[in-house]
Amino acid sequence: MTDPLPPVIQIHDLHKSYGPLEVLKGVDMIAPRGHVVSLIGSSGSGKSTLLRCCNLLEDSQQGEILFEGEPVRWRGTGLHRHPADKAQVMRIRTNLSMVFQQFNLWSHMTILQNVMEAPVTVLGHPKAEVEARARALLDKVGIGDKAGAYPAMLSGGQQQRAAIARALCMEPRALLFDEPTSALDPELEQEVVKVIKALADEGRTMILVTHDMRLAADVSDHVVFLHQGRIEEEGPPDVLFRSPRTDRLRQFLRATEPA
Repeated sequence: MTDPLPPVIQIHDLHKSYGPLEVLKGVDMIAPRGHVVSLIGSSGSGKSTLLRCCNLLEDSQQGEILFEGEPVRWRGTGLHRHPADKAQVMRIRTNLSMVFQQFNLWSHMTILQNVMEAPVTVLGHPKAEVEARARALLDKVGIGDKAGAYPAMLSGGQQQRAAIARALCMEPRALLFDEPTSALDPELEQEVVKVIKALADEGRTMILVTHDMRLAADVSDHVVFLHQGRIEEEGPPDVLFRSPRTDRLRQFLRATEPA
Protein backbone atom coordinates (compact mmCIF):
# COMPACT_ATOMS: atom_id res chain seq x y z
CA MET A 1 0.00 0.00 0.00
CA THR A 2 1.39 3.41 -0.99
CA ASP A 3 1.95 5.93 1.81
CA PRO A 4 -0.44 8.86 1.10
CA LEU A 5 1.93 11.23 2.94
CA PRO A 6 5.01 12.60 1.18
CA PRO A 7 8.50 11.39 2.15
CA VAL A 8 10.06 13.15 5.12
CA ILE A 9 13.02 14.18 2.96
CA GLN A 10 13.39 14.34 -0.81
CA ILE A 11 16.52 15.56 -2.54
CA HIS A 12 16.81 16.19 -6.29
CA ASP A 13 20.02 16.94 -8.22
CA LEU A 14 21.87 18.28 -5.16
CA HIS A 15 25.24 19.94 -5.72
CA LYS A 16 27.52 21.13 -2.94
CA SER A 17 30.91 22.82 -3.30
CA TYR A 18 33.49 24.25 -0.95
CA GLY A 19 35.04 26.87 -3.18
CA PRO A 20 36.43 25.03 -6.23
CA LEU A 21 35.97 21.59 -4.59
CA GLU A 22 32.71 19.96 -5.66
CA VAL A 23 31.71 17.45 -2.97
CA LEU A 24 28.21 16.50 -4.16
CA LYS A 25 27.70 16.24 -7.91
CA GLY A 26 23.99 15.82 -8.47
CA VAL A 27 22.54 13.53 -5.80
CA ASP A 28 18.95 12.28 -5.61
CA MET A 29 17.68 10.70 -2.39
CA ILE A 30 14.34 9.90 -0.74
CA ALA A 31 13.74 9.09 2.93
CA PRO A 32 10.14 7.79 3.16
CA ARG A 33 8.26 8.00 6.42
CA GLY A 34 9.11 5.09 8.72
CA HIS A 35 12.10 3.95 6.65
CA VAL A 36 15.81 3.76 7.48
CA VAL A 37 18.18 4.96 4.75
CA SER A 38 21.89 4.28 5.24
CA LEU A 39 24.63 6.22 3.46
CA ILE A 40 27.86 4.29 2.95
CA GLY A 41 31.09 5.03 1.12
CA SER A 42 34.74 5.89 1.61
CA SER A 43 35.92 8.97 3.49
CA GLY A 44 35.46 12.01 1.28
CA SER A 45 32.63 10.47 -0.74
CA GLY A 46 30.15 13.12 0.46
CA LYS A 47 28.09 11.12 3.00
CA SER A 48 28.31 13.53 5.95
CA THR A 49 27.99 16.54 3.66
CA LEU A 50 24.77 15.13 2.23
CA LEU A 51 23.43 14.54 5.73
CA ARG A 52 24.27 18.09 6.79
CA CYS A 53 22.59 19.48 3.66
CA CYS A 54 19.41 17.57 4.62
CA ASN A 55 18.84 19.70 7.72
CA LEU A 56 20.37 22.85 6.22
CA LEU A 57 23.51 22.90 8.34
CA GLU A 58 25.23 23.29 4.97
CA ASP A 59 24.04 25.38 2.04
CA SER A 60 23.89 23.61 -1.31
CA GLN A 61 24.57 25.39 -4.60
CA GLN A 62 22.05 23.66 -6.83
CA GLY A 63 19.14 21.26 -6.56
CA GLU A 64 15.97 20.89 -4.55
CA ILE A 65 15.35 19.81 -0.96
CA LEU A 66 11.81 19.04 0.19
CA PHE A 67 10.74 18.43 3.78
CA GLU A 68 7.43 16.53 3.94
CA GLY A 69 6.66 17.73 0.43
CA GLU A 70 7.48 21.39 1.16
CA PRO A 71 10.38 22.75 -0.90
CA VAL A 72 13.09 24.77 0.81
CA ARG A 73 12.94 28.35 -0.42
CA TRP A 74 16.25 29.83 -1.62
CA ARG A 75 17.64 33.20 -2.53
CA GLY A 76 20.71 33.79 -4.68
CA THR A 77 22.47 31.28 -6.91
CA GLY A 78 25.59 29.13 -6.85
CA LEU A 79 27.98 29.86 -4.01
CA HIS A 80 25.72 32.78 -3.03
CA ARG A 81 22.61 30.58 -2.59
CA HIS A 82 21.15 30.54 0.92
CA PRO A 83 17.79 29.60 2.46
CA ALA A 84 15.39 32.53 2.10
CA ASP A 85 13.11 31.84 5.08
CA LYS A 86 14.70 31.65 8.54
CA ALA A 87 11.47 30.44 10.12
CA GLN A 88 11.31 27.58 7.63
CA VAL A 89 14.92 26.62 8.39
CA MET A 90 14.22 26.57 12.13
CA ARG A 91 11.11 24.45 11.63
CA ILE A 92 12.96 21.93 9.47
CA ARG A 93 15.94 21.71 11.80
CA THR A 94 13.80 21.14 14.88
CA ASN A 95 12.07 18.28 13.05
CA LEU A 96 15.30 16.63 11.88
CA SER A 97 17.28 15.84 15.03
CA MET A 98 20.94 15.11 14.40
CA VAL A 99 23.20 12.78 16.39
CA PHE A 100 26.86 13.59 15.83
CA GLN A 101 29.97 11.44 15.96
CA GLN A 102 31.40 13.37 18.91
CA PHE A 103 28.24 13.52 21.08
CA ASN A 104 28.30 17.35 21.44
CA LEU A 105 26.85 17.29 24.96
CA TRP A 106 27.12 20.45 27.07
CA SER A 107 29.76 19.69 29.68
CA HIS A 108 28.39 22.12 32.30
CA MET A 109 24.92 20.51 32.30
CA THR A 110 23.77 17.20 33.74
CA ILE A 111 22.60 14.52 31.35
CA LEU A 112 18.98 15.30 32.21
CA GLN A 113 19.55 19.02 31.59
CA ASN A 114 21.21 18.23 28.24
CA VAL A 115 18.18 16.23 27.12
CA MET A 116 15.69 18.86 28.32
CA GLU A 117 17.43 22.02 27.09
CA ALA A 118 16.23 22.31 23.48
CA PRO A 119 12.57 21.29 23.98
CA VAL A 120 12.27 23.86 26.79
CA THR A 121 14.27 26.76 25.31
CA VAL A 122 13.71 26.24 21.56
CA LEU A 123 10.24 24.72 21.44
CA GLY A 124 8.91 26.36 24.61
CA HIS A 125 7.43 23.15 25.98
CA PRO A 126 6.48 23.07 29.69
CA LYS A 127 9.44 22.10 31.85
CA ALA A 128 7.59 19.44 33.88
CA GLU A 129 6.28 17.78 30.72
CA VAL A 130 9.75 17.78 29.15
CA GLU A 131 11.39 16.40 32.29
CA ALA A 132 8.98 13.46 32.35
CA ARG A 133 9.66 12.78 28.67
CA ALA A 134 13.43 13.15 29.13
CA ARG A 135 13.55 10.72 32.05
CA ALA A 136 11.49 8.19 30.10
CA LEU A 137 13.87 8.50 27.14
CA LEU A 138 16.95 8.07 29.33
CA ASP A 139 15.34 4.90 30.66
CA LYS A 140 14.63 3.85 27.07
CA VAL A 141 18.29 4.11 26.07
CA GLY A 142 19.42 2.39 29.25
CA ILE A 143 20.96 5.24 31.25
CA GLY A 144 18.09 6.39 33.44
CA ASP A 145 20.36 6.09 36.46
CA LYS A 146 22.76 8.67 34.95
CA ALA A 147 20.27 11.56 34.78
CA GLY A 148 22.09 13.58 37.45
CA ALA A 149 25.59 12.84 36.15
CA TYR A 150 27.71 15.16 34.00
CA PRO A 151 29.00 14.07 30.57
CA ALA A 152 32.60 13.70 31.79
CA MET A 153 31.42 11.07 34.27
CA LEU A 154 30.02 8.81 31.50
CA SER A 155 31.66 6.44 29.05
CA GLY A 156 31.59 7.28 25.35
CA GLY A 157 28.80 4.79 24.76
CA GLN A 158 26.72 6.30 27.55
CA GLN A 159 27.33 9.82 26.22
CA GLN A 160 26.20 8.79 22.74
CA ARG A 161 23.06 7.19 24.16
CA ALA A 162 22.40 10.45 26.02
CA ALA A 163 22.82 12.29 22.71
CA ILE A 164 20.23 9.96 21.13
CA ALA A 165 17.82 10.63 24.02
CA ARG A 166 18.38 14.36 23.51
CA ALA A 167 17.54 14.01 19.80
CA LEU A 168 14.41 11.98 20.57
CA CYS A 169 13.22 14.50 23.14
CA MET A 170 12.61 16.99 20.32
CA GLU A 171 10.00 14.53 18.97
CA PRO A 172 11.42 14.91 15.46
CA ARG A 173 10.01 13.67 12.18
CA ALA A 174 13.36 11.99 11.47
CA LEU A 175 16.68 11.21 13.14
CA LEU A 176 19.94 11.91 11.32
CA PHE A 177 22.97 9.93 12.51
CA ASP A 178 26.46 11.00 11.42
CA GLU A 179 28.83 8.08 12.11
CA PRO A 180 27.30 7.54 15.58
CA THR A 181 29.61 4.67 16.55
CA SER A 182 32.93 5.55 14.91
CA ALA A 183 34.37 7.28 18.00
CA LEU A 184 33.69 4.26 20.22
CA ASP A 185 35.62 1.09 20.95
CA PRO A 186 33.88 -2.15 19.88
CA GLU A 187 32.32 -2.95 23.26
CA LEU A 188 30.81 0.51 23.69
CA GLU A 189 29.82 0.58 20.03
CA GLN A 190 27.46 -2.34 20.61
CA GLU A 191 25.58 -0.39 23.30
CA VAL A 192 24.73 2.28 20.74
CA VAL A 193 24.03 -0.20 17.93
CA LYS A 194 21.45 -1.89 20.17
CA VAL A 195 19.63 1.43 20.67
CA ILE A 196 19.69 2.26 16.94
CA LYS A 197 18.31 -1.19 16.08
CA ALA A 198 15.51 -0.73 18.62
CA LEU A 199 14.60 2.63 17.06
CA ALA A 200 14.55 1.05 13.61
CA ASP A 201 12.24 -1.70 14.91
CA GLU A 202 9.85 1.03 16.11
CA GLY A 203 9.52 2.28 12.53
CA ARG A 204 11.26 5.61 13.05
CA THR A 205 12.43 7.54 10.02
CA MET A 206 16.23 7.66 10.05
CA ILE A 207 19.10 8.58 7.78
CA LEU A 208 22.28 6.91 8.94
CA VAL A 209 25.83 7.66 7.81
CA THR A 210 27.86 4.69 8.96
CA HIS A 211 31.10 2.77 8.45
CA ASP A 212 29.48 -0.30 10.03
CA MET A 213 28.24 -2.46 7.17
CA ARG A 214 26.63 -4.96 9.53
CA LEU A 215 24.57 -2.20 11.12
CA ALA A 216 23.57 -0.85 7.70
CA ALA A 217 22.54 -4.35 6.60
CA ASP A 218 20.57 -5.02 9.79
CA VAL A 219 18.55 -1.80 10.12
CA SER A 220 18.17 -0.32 6.63
CA ASP A 221 15.28 -0.40 4.23
CA HIS A 222 17.48 1.23 1.59
CA VAL A 223 21.26 1.68 1.28
CA VAL A 224 22.97 4.37 -0.80
CA PHE A 225 26.62 3.92 -1.82
CA LEU A 226 28.28 7.25 -2.54
CA HIS A 227 31.52 7.49 -4.50
CA GLN A 228 33.25 10.79 -5.24
CA GLY A 229 30.09 12.81 -4.73
CA ARG A 230 27.75 10.68 -6.80
CA ILE A 231 25.46 7.75 -6.07
CA GLU A 232 27.30 4.79 -7.52
CA GLU A 233 24.74 2.20 -6.48
CA GLU A 234 21.67 1.93 -4.24
CA GLY A 235 19.02 -0.56 -3.27
CA PRO A 236 17.70 -2.84 -0.52
CA PRO A 237 20.49 -4.08 1.77
CA ASP A 238 20.03 -7.78 0.93
CA VAL A 239 20.56 -6.99 -2.76
CA LEU A 240 23.27 -4.35 -2.38
CA PHE A 241 25.49 -6.31 -0.01
CA ARG A 242 24.98 -9.77 -1.50
CA SER A 243 25.00 -8.92 -5.19
CA PRO A 244 26.82 -5.62 -5.83
CA ARG A 245 26.59 -4.61 -9.47
CA THR A 246 29.56 -2.24 -9.70
CA ASP A 247 33.29 -2.86 -9.29
CA ARG A 248 33.59 0.17 -6.99
CA LEU A 249 31.04 -1.20 -4.53
CA ARG A 250 32.62 -4.67 -4.65
CA GLN A 251 36.02 -3.13 -3.87
CA PHE A 252 34.56 -1.04 -1.06
CA LEU A 253 32.83 -4.02 0.56
CA ARG A 254 36.00 -6.11 0.35
CA ALA A 255 37.94 -3.30 2.03
CA THR A 256 35.44 -3.07 4.89
CA GLU A 257 35.31 -6.79 5.65
CA PRO A 258 36.69 -7.71 9.11
CA ALA A 259 40.27 -8.97 9.00
